[in-house]
Amino acid sequence: MKERLQKLISLSGLASRREGERLILKGVVSVNGRVADIGDCADPDTDVIEVSGKRLVFEDRRTYIMLNKPRGYVTTMSDEQGRPCVRELVRSVGKRVYPVGRLDMYSEGLLVMTDDGELANRLMHPSFEHRKTYRVTVRGHCTERSLSLMRSALDIDGYVIRPAEVTVVSESDDISVLDITIHEGRNRQVRKMCEQSGLKLLKLQRIAEGGLSLGELPSGKWRYLTQDEIEVLHKVR
Repeated sequence: MKERLQKLISLSGLASRREGERLILKGVVSVNGRVADIGDCADPDTDVIEVSGKRLVFEDRRTYIMLNKPRGYVTTMSDEQGRPCVRELVRSVGKRVYPVGRLDMYSEGLLVMTDDGELANRLMHPSFEHRKTYRVTVRGHCTERSLSLMRSALDIDGYVIRPAEVTVVSESDDISVLDITIHEGRNRQVRKMCEQSGLKLLKLQRIAEGGLSLGELPSGKWRYLTQDEIEVLHKVR
């Protein structure tokens, strides 16, 4: 995947991105034998990138992807019951990447997967309560009482959650669409919030997490995270 040269210089550990820009301006950076300019990009897997005549080496490069998990897949790499697993959707990555966190079988949407175990463990630790936003479709019209309950400090399995941010996206007599932002990510938290608020859940999709956005990524497809998105994840506290 092509990235800007200053980012690749930083990823190699040779210098910071700012120093990488200075090296490019000095004319000591080349791609496939051609002197590089600011703004040039390269693919470290296929291009020869040199600084002062020495080839950049990318050791232990980690892989970070975003998957739009479809409904009906479990967030595991294998399943004793023979259910479809997200592993089947990311075989083309060419590396063994693991899910960061979970979406239950009947939920869909943004799922980060990586082979960076240190980052994954940090992001899944209970002390890292980054924001997660879900697009929720429920049956019927949401009453003010239901919305008020959804925004309150509900007790979920003996744990009092932080109040959620709830926005009404659209509503009619038949269905209502809400955006719900939570922090803790307790097991099936949004489903249990809807249940306690008297709302019949029809569809649950995670559309944002920790500064990342699902955007227009089609269901069942994946893409690499950009370097900026990777840096956002590393900054999550």
